[in-house]
Amino acid sequence: MRRILNCRLGLVALLSLLVADQHETLAQGEPELLQRVTAVSAALLENPPVEDWLLWRRTYDGSGYSPLDQINSTNVGKLTLAWSAELEAGPNIPTPLVHDGILYLLSTRDTLLAMDARSGEELWRYQHQSSAAASAKIGIALIEDKVIMPTADLHLVALNNRTGEVLWDSAISTEQRGPLPYALRGAPLVANGVLIQGVTATMIPGGGMILGLDLDSGAELWRFNTVAHPGQPGGETWNDIGLEQRSGGSVWVPGTYDPALDLAYFGLAPTYNTAPLLHPVDKPGVSNDALYTNATVALRPASGELVWYFQHVANDQWDLDWVYERQLLDLEVAGQMRRVLLTAGKMALYDALDAGTGEYLFSMDMGLQNIITAIDPGTGAKTINPNAIPNAEESHLLCPFANGGRNWQAATYNPTTQLLFLPIAEFCMNAGPTGQGGILSSGAAMALTPSPLAQSSGQYGRWQAVDVASREMLWEHREVVPPTSAALATGGGLLFFGALDESFKALDAASGEVLWQTDLGDIPTSFPITYSVGGRQYIAVAIGTPTINTNVWLGAVNGLLDGDDNLITRLQRQGPALKVYALDASP
Repeated sequence: MRRILNCRLGLVALLSLLVADQHETLAQGEPELLQRVTAVSAALLENPPVEDWLLWRRTYDGSGYSPLDQINSTNVGKLTLAWSAELEAGPNIPTPLVHDGILYLLSTRDTLLAMDARSGEELWRYQHQSSAAASAKIGIALIEDKVIMPTADLHLVALNNRTGEVLWDSAISTEQRGPLPYALRGAPLVANGVLIQGVTATMIPGGGMILGLDLDSGAELWRFNTVAHPGQPGGETWNDIGLEQRSGGSVWVPGTYDPALDLAYFGLAPTYNTAPLLHPVDKPGVSNDALYTNATVALRPASGELVWYFQHVANDQWDLDWVYERQLLDLEVAGQMRRVLLTAGKMALYDALDAGTGEYLFSMDMGLQNIITAIDPGTGAKTINPNAIPNAEESHLLCPFANGGRNWQAATYNPTTQLLFLPIAEFCMNAGPTGQGGILSSGAAMALTPSPLAQSSGQYGRWQAVDVASREMLWEHREVVPPTSAALATGGGLLFFGALDESFKALDAASGEVLWQTDLGDIPTSFPITYSVGGRQYIAVAIGTPTINTNVWLGAVNGLLDGDDNLITRLQRQGPALKVYALDASP
């Protein structure tokens, strides 16, 4: 089998060289750097070198934390631009990965770049050709000698990490069609020898899915439907509607993995055909919970078996979903050490679950929302505010705004200090009346007007520090504009983040004091990382790749500012680029 596979790969490599517009190798700049690249083993992913950034949030536990400390609270003021590289225009929320001094980045038009992480010099590039429109994607995966990228036309492509040559190209098969196409937005996850990819299916009948693929060929091994089908477990939770009316459960944020438990965790988005779920039908054994939307699912990587699930909010009528990062941490709960899975939906409301069983442990509310009025301390079941039930007659001030108190801008967790840092946007919405169809249903009349919190001071961005051990909120940093990048914590006692006003800042992680800031020249909409090459630490952040989320905040903030202060005209918007910073190396 290995001999046959090698022959096939050789043919693919030959064909790729004959198609010049699909693959270009630029190895003359630093060929010795490419030659030194080593394989990324499963053991390396479980315990990555401190110098590298091998996974979406650096480690399997999703912490977004790096122990690197060359850049620290005493010298961060000397940070300067080390290099910058222009990127393609279009929507993207990328995460660079770094291994053995090479930085890999998936640009918006299905272009994979390999660059010298010290200088930004391009080593090779590959562009996947298709007629699909450019799509926002979070990142890629590294394993063995492969760089694996998702594409806009629902392919997963494995490239050789030294040359960019195609090793395999696998198309995901789909049957349903909807007003919005399927998409691969989340970075692939490699767990226990299987490539796992979530699929976004916003308004497609039958909903989203999670796929397990073979690492050597890209062949599909298993498929988990995130919307329960009729006749399957959970199928009775869809208010007795047919599969053609069931949608959502999109999986557009990467998963996390616990090697000791051999469980992969994914968050699922809500449904979008909300009207048929608004009022429960009177049939025995039927509910309108809509599994597995707004849930955490724990899957066995080898088989796709659902080991456990926990639904954070059933029958979500306001798109306040729980699709975001799942972070794994060891924490003392009620006097016992537990392996905890921690996650928050758009309401900036955290649920803590036992990572092995899905047992509900506790919740932490960041104080932004008024949708949930009570949480059962034993089960985690949530009571919805009556004012938050859509109706055709009244509108209510609901918090947060449908864009979320938190969104894809991921939190970061320092396991040494047990401090969590969450980027928050402080907006509410005047919601309703909703007509007769439910807020998100096709054809429904909806009114969602951004509005300040009642106690707002005109500052709509908040970066919140939380002591997870004591569940206490510590310091908070506030700004007029909301966050537009994920947070990054480091062993140097620093917290990095980007905001809507094109700023990029480093805070003292212990106090929230601003220690350094710079104007990036465009909006940072990405996942910042840090890495080290040759004994020098770098901080990298992508800018200028607009998303729907970003444009909504631009309109919301500008509408709430004083008429003489136009945020949109103040922004430079210089264009997409990767900006990389390091300490000033001059004498």
